[in-house]
Amino acid sequence: MDETSQIQPPPSFVELFAGRGGKLLIEKPELVARYELCEDLATHLTDQAQMLYHGGNSSEEGVLLGMHAALSGEGSAVQPGEARWVVLRLAELLNWRTPEIGTPDDDA
Repeated sequence: MDETSQIQPPPSFVELFAGRGGKLLIEKPELVARYELCEDLATHLTDQAQMLYHGGNSSEEGVLLGMHAALSGEGSAVQPGEARWVVLRLAELLNWRTPEIGTPDDDA
């Protein structure tokens, strides 16, 4: 990925990798790659989330919180802040109510 990428991660994602003053803590190509991974993951999880919900096993919030727990687990391909972002994006894609998910800083 080069610096000429046309992909612009949304501010909500950029915030995950910004330090004080908004300066990026990682290089832009890595930011774009992380964003693409998370956006793709959210998109791919829409079908699974709908199947779980329509299977009668849980509420929309229960499905989303379960997905967050799975994405936040050890060995996940995404970092805790990214897991939260993926689930919030998933809720947006499904047009479901946004669940209450603490930020990784809440655990500190």
